Amino acid sequence: MSDGSISVREAGRLGGEKVKKLYGPEFYSKIGKKGGETVLEERGHIFYEEIGRKGGEALKAKSSPGFYSEIGKRGGDAVKAKHGEDYYSKIGKLGGRRRAKAAKV
Repeated sequence: MSDGSISVREAGRLGGEKVKKLYGPEFYSKIGKKGGETVLEERGHIFYEEIGRKGGEALKAKSSPGFYSEIGKRGGDAVKAKHGEDYYSKIGKLGGRRRAKAAKV
């Protein structure tokens, strides 16, 4: 654009950067949470279930057969890196104890 004008996308990006400078990055978190709570009040949890299901189906349709295995492995590796090698063993034992306790009741 040789006349000095900018695209709508660029204007939005610049505006977003200005707001972030004025109010900080946490501002977006706060307004996002407010918006999410309002949508929940107005449309109910079923709305989120529906859009989640649609998104999951779309992702499944465009992904390779090993996609979910790969992201599961990445997530497991990240948890192991954060919490250590024996983390899964610890939480497994905790779950087992809770289950045994619930069975006795």
